[in-house]
Amino acid sequence: MSTLNRLVLWNIDHTLVDVGRVTREAYAEAFRRTIGRPLVRLAPTPGRTESEIIFETLAFNDVVTTDDHLPAFTAALTEAFASRRGDLRTHGRVLAGAREAVQALAHVPGVAQSVLTGSLRPNAVLKVTELGLAEHLDLESGGYENGVYSKAALLELARSRAGERHGARYLESATVYIADSPRDVQAARIAGSPVVAVATGSATEAELRAAGADRVLSTLADTNAVVAAAADLTRL
Repeated sequence: MSTLNRLVLWNIDHTLVDVGRVTREAYAEAFRRTIGRPLVRLAPTPGRTESEIIFETLAFNDVVTTDDHLPAFTAALTEAFASRRGDLRTHGRVLAGAREAVQALAHVPGVAQSVLTGSLRPNAVLKVTELGLAEHLDLESGGYENGVYSKAALLELARSRAGERHGARYLESATVYIADSPRDVQAARIAGSPVVAVATGSATEAELRAAGADRVLSTLADTNAVVAAAADLTRL
């Protein structure tokens, strides 16, 4: 049996990194390629899966959706991100303390780290890889947008994948989600796992507390506070 018995799952956008400019440009390109006209309005993104964002964006832009829209849009979005690999490094940024927090948790005995994100897997991997955060993240066992599952279900899937990969059993109570939106907090609550919320996205600390976050941090800049929160909540 593995000695890895605690799992930390990271949200990516607005928790670890800010790649908003690249995301907007990629969505605009994917919309144009899929629909054949310019994107006027992009749906809100915090805490949502890619499919939710895509369908609401299509609705906002008066597109009557069909079964073909989602696979066509996701394929175009993946290609649009891949073509902007250099832009992720140029215009994206790692948020304050994120790199240090990931590195610090990697040295805590018994901890494995992965991601739980609403992004498509190729795009998520590009974000953390191009911005130098992939070294300590087990990206094979992450939870990613797949067009079917909610974020709560993706959390359960990530726990299962991580357990299989590491020969461990990650209980709900031993899996902590670190994220930045009320929707992420709600997903963790549904999945039965503790959540550390950071006010680095569009939500305030008060909104994150009201959503039910177990711990709320203003940023990830205090590495000791991040590690302590994850340790306390997973009974390390």
